[in-house]
Amino acid sequence: MTQPCATEPPLQNEFWDETRAGICVDIVAGEPLFASINTYDSNTGWPSFTVPLEPDVVVEVHDHTLGMVRTELRSAHGDNHLRHVFDDGPMAQGSLRYCINSAYLSSSTDCEVSHDLCA
Repeated sequence: MTQPCATEPPLQNEFWDETRAGICVDIVAGEPLFASINTYDSNTGWPSFTVPLEPDVVVEVHDHTLGMVRTELRSAHGDNHLRHVFDDGPMAQGSLRYCINSAYLSSSTDCEVSHDLCA
């Protein structure tokens, strides 16, 4: 699913309503991508984040498929299709919604990367 740019169904994926503290990593490369402190309920049925863990862990690519213009997100090291970023996120956090497929993530709930990121 990560290479052909597929999308999993909303509300039928592992992390759409995840509430535990942790770090989400790329399932292929093991690269830390998103922290649970930056997630929110976007009412879309997919995990949504306001920012990536670090700006350079995701790459933005112009996507003109399906008759629309979107910004695709790919993991920087694994080059995996993560999904898309939209400009309808929480205004107080910069208005971006990083809408990610659960199938592309693995969750580390032990917070070894940084306890500050899992608060």
